[in-house]
Amino acid sequence: MLQELKVSQFAIIDHLHVEFKDGLNVLSGETGSGKSVLLKSLSLLMGEKASSDVIRSGSQQATVEGCFDLADRPDICDVLSSIGVEFPDQQLIVKRIIASNDKSKIYLNGSLCTLNQLREVVSPMIEVTGHSAPLIEMTGQHDNRNLTSKGYHLDLLDQYAGHIEKRYTYEQKFIQLKTIRTEIEDFLKQAQAKSQRLDFLKFQLNELALVKIDPETDQHIEEDIKKFKSAHKIQQFLDDCENILFSDDDSVNVRLKTVIKKSLDLNSIEVVAEQMNSLQAAQQSIEDIFFNLRKQLQKFELDSDLLEEKESRLSQIRKLQKKYGADLTEIALAHQNIEKEINELENSDEHLARLNKEASRIELELKKLAEELHLKRSKTAVQLSSAVNKELNDLNMKGVTFDIEVKKLSELATSGISDVEFLCQTSPKDPKRPIAKVASGGELSRILLSLKKAVGDSDRPRTYLFDEVDTGVSGLTAEKVGRKLKAIAQGQQVVCVTHLPQVAAFGDVHFVIQKNTEKGSVKMMVQEVSKKERVEEIARLISGEKISKTSMAHAQQLLSEAQA
Repeated sequence: MLQELKVSQFAIIDHLHVEFKDGLNVLSGETGSGKSVLLKSLSLLMGEKASSDVIRSGSQQATVEGCFDLADRPDICDVLSSIGVEFPDQQLIVKRIIASNDKSKIYLNGSLCTLNQLREVVSPMIEVTGHSAPLIEMTGQHDNRNLTSKGYHLDLLDQYAGHIEKRYTYEQKFIQLKTIRTEIEDFLKQAQAKSQRLDFLKFQLNELALVKIDPETDQHIEEDIKKFKSAHKIQQFLDDCENILFSDDDSVNVRLKTVIKKSLDLNSIEVVAEQMNSLQAAQQSIEDIFFNLRKQLQKFELDSDLLEEKESRLSQIRKLQKKYGADLTEIALAHQNIEKEINELENSDEHLARLNKEASRIELELKKLAEELHLKRSKTAVQLSSAVNKELNDLNMKGVTFDIEVKKLSELATSGISDVEFLCQTSPKDPKRPIAKVASGGELSRILLSLKKAVGDSDRPRTYLFDEVDTGVSGLTAEKVGRKLKAIAQGQQVVCVTHLPQVAAFGDVHFVIQKNTEKGSVKMMVQEVSKKERVEEIARLISGEKISKTSMAHAQQLLSEAQA
């Protein structure tokens, strides 16, 4: 419910602060006092587009701010949560700043938001019972979009019929069916693409199967290759040593033997003989050293075939890593996923059959639910029409007949197979036509008033704004309008702009709108009146500017009877 309204630099409003109450809030004032300006500011809280034209002359921006109590509106809290807006103390503050440079801003509890988000939270185009309903609902010359919406007509009828839960069940199943049908449609569209995908996956599977990645074994392959390459180097070293020392034609051993042989002719020389003995010992040492070296290095065996095999496998793994993952585990996982997808594609016909079977099952359930809802709606429409016409007759709306048309759709729709529309007949000679095309603002207000009275309390408390509800009525009818407004305001909030004393007397709180001229500037004020001031205001509504003792007495009597 709307607790506070703050407006500044808006049209003829300089600064305005109104604290609304629960129940029936009555606003009255002289013609031209600015009631339409106040309603315009309220419509901005509902999500109406703003224009810089509303900025008060001489100002750069206008501000409209409303504070709502969300204690009884968990649905609104859910919507706020879904868009990331916090709501401390279960309150919502809507703030709109209209700037002269057309860079207007909207805030929900301090969070910047879009115009569509504001509408979604405060006043969705139509009420979706069971999900979210408006915080503010306006009917009159300024805004009658709810009452002229066929979706809203269906909601009110279903609320009156008392089958909201069944409708919600239907809607959930309808969404489920729509999802499955979309999946089937996508499945069929992608049949050719799936065939190509299957061929590609099989190629990948074959590529992976040839290598047969084993993360536990293959993770050591590089270490094995390094060891093998080390053995290769050792073997090459031994071969080179053997060739240099013994095998080559000019090996060290051959050259030493040649030297020793040539020294035999000089054995008689003692120094030559001694040194040759040392040289022969060195030759033996070389042979011993090489023998020991080869014996020690024989444990590093070289298997060229195995080295080649491991190098080939490492090359294959490197190629797979470029395609399927940086490490062996990712490649193995990709292998599993490919096998899984191939299995799904190869069994797609079975999957399609399951989807079609599930869609058929849900469709049968939906048709049964839709028929039940449609039958109940058709019966209830007659009852609700009768109840509304009784209320309209009570409001002295002679010649106006309200009717509800319930047509059966050929196909299942979001809310069933019912096309519901409110009709209005302004005279016996005129045909019944859609309510939006024939009813005036005042008539729409009184029709909504009658509907709300007939349907009963809403499960979602909100603020109803009634404008022109008393147009063209007086006397006893005006009193009945007041009583109906009072009844609707029980447990909810009604803000009603009125010109009639009989209606104003029923208000739980009364505000007077005034327009004053100060120093050539026009300013608008809204003030809650005290008991004495209220009697005077109702007396003014009775007799005009000249308030007499008779009108004062009449005003006092109206208040006493209305508040009894």
